[in-house]
Amino acid sequence: MTDSANPPAHIPPPAEPSFTERDFRIRASAGLLRDPSGDRIFDPRTGRALLRTDWDLNPELAADLAAMEAPRPAAVLVPIVARDELTVLLTQRTERLTKHPGQISFPGGRLDGNETPREAALREAMEEIGLESSFIEPLGYLDGYRTGTGFHVTPLVAFVRPGFTLTLQTEEVADVFEVPLAFLMQPANHRQHMREWRGRQRQFWAMPYGERYIWGATAGMLKNLHERLYAA
Repeated sequence: MTDSANPPAHIPPPAEPSFTERDFRIRASAGLLRDPSGDRIFDPRTGRALLRTDWDLNPELAADLAAMEAPRPAAVLVPIVARDELTVLLTQRTERLTKHPGQISFPGGRLDGNETPREAALREAMEEIGLESSFIEPLGYLDGYRTGTGFHVTPLVAFVRPGFTLTLQTEEVADVFEVPLAFLMQPANHRQHMREWRGRQRQFWAMPYGERYIWGATAGMLKNLHERLYAA
């Protein structure tokens, strides 16, 4: 039986990324998880970490994880728009939200009842931005991501076919925009920034794009996408 956390790289990815649909499909087939990592922190066969967190750049704060209550399950959609040059669809949260106001994020939210991460990610994409599932082709999963606000997020990576029409849930989403995948997968654009959080200095990933400040969990998941698909 194939280990779903480590799919066989039977098709070697191209040496140089072209950021086209074909190139991405090859890399996704080799690098994405076939199933959500769930509560597993390590792959028992290889020892590879299957969890990313808000503390990845702050190992001295890792003890916070043990002191926190059990995280609430959530899921996000990582939408790769299948244009001639691939883009990533992102949202800007409204300032009126109590959690992460004004931040850039993926469509997503908590799991409802017995929902799977895939079902939750597709539902939230429809509810938040009106992205219909008929335009979405799921490809696989990134590693689970623990946030400082108490969520265990499962990121579902998917192609989005152009031609969709979006309708924003304006109580939650202020704007939606696309960023070239090539920009987000360029290590030179992966910055380590720092700010005070709950009385302590914390480092985090940031990928500023023009006037858009992509940081925190969203940047951390994009960094994981780079690790799984584009890192040497």
